[in-house]
Amino acid sequence: MRALEQIREWPVRHAAAGVADASGVVGTEGDLDRVFALASVTKPLAAYAVLVAVEEGAIELDQPAGPPGSTVRHLLAHTSGLAFDTTVILSEPGQRRIYSSSGFEVLAEFLTRETGIEFPDYLREAVFEPLGMKSSVLAGSAGHAARSTVHDLLRFAGELLNPELVSSATLAEATTVQFSGVGGVLPGYGSQRPNDWGLGFEIRDHKTPHWTGGANSPQTYGHFGQSGTFLWVDPRIGVACVALSDENFGDWARAVWPTLSDAVIADIQRIRDTAKK
Repeated sequence: MRALEQIREWPVRHAAAGVADASGVVGTEGDLDRVFALASVTKPLAAYAVLVAVEEGAIELDQPAGPPGSTVRHLLAHTSGLAFDTTVILSEPGQRRIYSSSGFEVLAEFLTRETGIEFPDYLREAVFEPLGMKSSVLAGSAGHAARSTVHDLLRFAGELLNPELVSSATLAEATTVQFSGVGGVLPGYGSQRPNDWGLGFEIRDHKTPHWTGGANSPQTYGHFGQSGTFLWVDPRIGVACVALSDENFGDWARAVWPTLSDAVIADIQRIRDTAKK
């Protein structure tokens, strides 16, 4: 895909990217096996392990977890009331979208107590191993300490496009707005109202500014990380894009990520139009 060649011009030391659709990998660029720190792209992976646990009956989405009145659902949707990086309670559950890495740490500890399995092991056994994500590991916080490769994350993207580890209904719920209308701050982009989120996945909706492209549908979901990483899935067109780098998120990413996303979608549409002829 010509669109992915854009990463060659990014102001980073190393970058790699890939695009997949329901048929498999469509295009790649860069070293697909280079391991990058994911930062908050860890959260969708951790959330998926939690969804597996829900389907296995180990826990329930509306089971109490975290601060008083909070549930697993609140923690996944960043509405538990917990602060960003501490367990200080800033709000009643369900009232504000307070982006919280500590909330995922609390959630990981909860799952460990309920299953007797350390969360990094549960994530590996529930998600990484079944998907063949051999280079992926969680080495610390369930909110931001995973490392992975484009090769592995394209496997995860394939699962999101054609779920097998969880049911289609569970994935649909995870990528549907939870606690509709709740406002909050989207890290790196300021206050958003509403600040829509699913269960571990940010939902694009009509947010502006945003890290995805203007061509992405409102149904697009995914996550970006402060380490210069992102993963999105646009279910309307059935396409996923992964891009990893080793330059921390900043103005450079705000400038080039939407451009790449728009170019990827344009390339996909061109490829599909050509195939119809």
